[in-house]
Amino acid sequence: MRNDPYAQYNFLLEIDGITSAGFTEVGGITMESEVIEYREGNELARMRKLPALMKFGNITLKRGYTQNTELWDWRKTTLRGVTERKAGAIILLDEAREPKLRWEFQEGWISKYEGPALNATANEAAIESIEIVVENVELVV
Repeated sequence: MRNDPYAQYNFLLEIDGITSAGFTEVGGITMESEVIEYREGNELARMRKLPALMKFGNITLKRGYTQNTELWDWRKTTLRGVTERKAGAIILLDEAREPKLRWEFQEGWISKYEGPALNATANEAAIESIEIVVENVELVV
């Protein structure tokens, strides 16, 4: 049996249990731990390294601009001082469109909204972009 990698174009976004398609790009699913370095007094040539604070990158989403204003409405909660935090997942699908991997995030809120760049000489879709700040990301297989 072959073990082919999954295609990167086959994914869905789920926010608070509601699946949303139509995104052209997802990025920023990163996790890292800061490192604390220390040296014990009896070891002159060796540095010890311990895991410290964990950091999670902002998740960036891009999609063609439509009349759907759900993302803008979510962003407005922060602009009005009543930030609405949501949980969600980026779901990678196989060729049969069956879910295979889930990157689940918690305590997300939109920190940046970018409207479409408009150009009268171009023949491309208008793209909107958001950044979701998250406090935790976990890969669920």
